[in-house]
Amino acid sequence: MLSILWNLAAFIIALGVLITVHEFGHFWVARRCGVRVERFSIGFGKALWRRTDRYGTEYVIALIPLGGYVKMLDERAELVAPELRRHAFNNKTVGQRAAIIAAGPVANFIFAIFAYWLVFIIGVPGVRPVIGEITPNSIA
Repeated sequence: MLSILWNLAAFIIALGVLITVHEFGHFWVARRCGVRVERFSIGFGKALWRRTDRYGTEYVIALIPLGGYVKMLDERAELVAPELRRHAFNNKTVGQRAAIIAAGPVANFIFAIFAYWLVFIIGVPGVRPVIGEITPNSIA
């Protein structure tokens, strides 16, 4: 039973890391393109932890850790003040919007390369087969 709990905890942590990396890709490129990010959430449902930064972005860790999202300012979703329209996602160029959308999978790809590199650098400790001695007239 304890093994199942450890496996479940490892799965949730690994999934949380992948979701965070993915959503951070969207978040980072959106900020670089001048899009106002209203919320960066890991998980869905009731917020367990929340913090707001000086740019007005609310960071949330929610109850159900099976996904996440980055909520950006968008005129199609809500009324936007005229002075903030230039920071809306839908007012960016097609290239900028494509970059923001592609940034999540690209961040996961870069993270995968980094993770494989780390695994190969660290390696897996194990017992190496070492021949102790050779006995004359033995079977082998």
